[in-house]
Amino acid sequence: MKSSYKLLFAMALTIMITACSKDFLEVNPIGKMSVEKFYKTDEDATRAIIAAYDILQWMNARDWNSAYLVKTFPSDESTVGGGDAGDQPPYQELGVYTYGPSNAPITAVWQSSYFGIYRCNLVLNNVVDDSDLKKQILAEAKFLRAYYYFEIVSMFGKGPLILTELSPSEYSQPFADAAAIYTQIEKDLNEAIAGLPNKSQYAEHDKFRASKGAAQALLGKALLYQKKWAASATAFEGVINSGEYALQADYKTLFLQASEFGVESLFEASWVTTNGYDWGTFQWGGNRAMENNITWQLTGPRGDYFVAGTTGLIGGWGFNYPHQAAYDVFVAAGDTVRKPASILSLADLRAMGGDWTNESSWGWDGCIRVKYGTRMDETSGENGAVPELNYGTNLRLIRYGDVLLMAAEANHMAGNDAAAGTYLNQVRQRAKLGPYSGDIMQAIKTERQLELVFEGVRFLDLVRWGDAPTVLGPFGFVAGKHEVFPIPQDEMRNNSQATQNNGY
Repeated sequence: MKSSYKLLFAMALTIMITACSKDFLEVNPIGKMSVEKFYKTDEDATRAIIAAYDILQWMNARDWNSAYLVKTFPSDESTVGGGDAGDQPPYQELGVYTYGPSNAPITAVWQSSYFGIYRCNLVLNNVVDDSDLKKQILAEAKFLRAYYYFEIVSMFGKGPLILTELSPSEYSQPFADAAAIYTQIEKDLNEAIAGLPNKSQYAEHDKFRASKGAAQALLGKALLYQKKWAASATAFEGVINSGEYALQADYKTLFLQASEFGVESLFEASWVTTNGYDWGTFQWGGNRAMENNITWQLTGPRGDYFVAGTTGLIGGWGFNYPHQAAYDVFVAAGDTVRKPASILSLADLRAMGGDWTNESSWGWDGCIRVKYGTRMDETSGENGAVPELNYGTNLRLIRYGDVLLMAAEANHMAGNDAAAGTYLNQVRQRAKLGPYSGDIMQAIKTERQLELVFEGVRFLDLVRWGDAPTVLGPFGFVAGKHEVFPIPQDEMRNNSQATQNNGY
């Protein structure tokens, strides 16, 4: 399925064009065609939608500018790490809240999200729904546009709401507030739900594509973030009652390549191990044609100090070390199922024949991350390929365990604790924990911390719960400022109608 995805996108690159109908030179570009001649056939529409999906790869594994890490480093789950305080300062800023509008990773999130929106708009404004496949593709584009706009609204709180292709005279656009962006997200997702197939209706090589369940889940999440509890619960019920998804029985294999697009998966960003990159062919600088997940290499335990033992991991470049406090949450919960699949203490590592040889190294807080780890069997060193450059592990963007916990929260807040407890306990049962006790909202919060550790959701959870000032204050979080990221300086400079967020 991954190779099919990549082949289609490679074909798309040969003919995809920008919004400009003319270049500075009045010539007919070789190997390109005009907008008027493209988007006519099912094949054209397929190529265009694959280009919209491709942004998911780029935005989350864009060398030193990963959206996944921008959402991870400000949380209490991990330190930034790296070689020292001067190793990738823009990432270091995220861990201590010293970032501003010029922060490159934050700028990259904004940029890549709007690239994705632009590609979705190309599909939605040019593809005519004159075949069943084109109707489905239009629904996929609405889902993806909603996904990219959710990234903008949840991380920045506002931004231009662009639904058409703009001429140069229209590039300065007013900012829409969160309510207006959420309204568009809801509209796109409701229309996507009506036009998308169920996951089971896709052929195996198309499992990466958006399904009805993925759209229902994202709608539920968008409604949850707006505190529309009852509507959110209803959206999640659509996923739960579909019979399309289930919790994967074995949590420890959930994030391995063998489980990609499995029973628990609703939506993933996909990469491959088969391009055989070496130091001569790998391209730094955020090249959108790169097809591997370099983020996993960046965030593996630093090879200078790491002894693998029987962990199955190999050394990386030392970013994203877990906080000891994250490990302690598992211990306090008695969670012996998810802990070894997520995080190892130094004692755990040594019990597996491994070691850490420099306990005073920068960012080290006594633990190794296992979830999304640098696994030797999920990269390639064949035919001269460099293992560090060929990780293909997918990022699970929406999965059923998260859906159940969001459904539990939405139902609790809507006054239905019976349903909330049922969904919460399903997740706990997989972890071989008994039914929750005590305050149900606190139980949901703790369960999300355990179940979803290192998946890029903790920071946004803390913000929307109002817990960020208390939990993240010791790291530098300032209430009234850090709930959203700054609008990038490039946008402020180039958009005469842009407005900055408070405190930046």
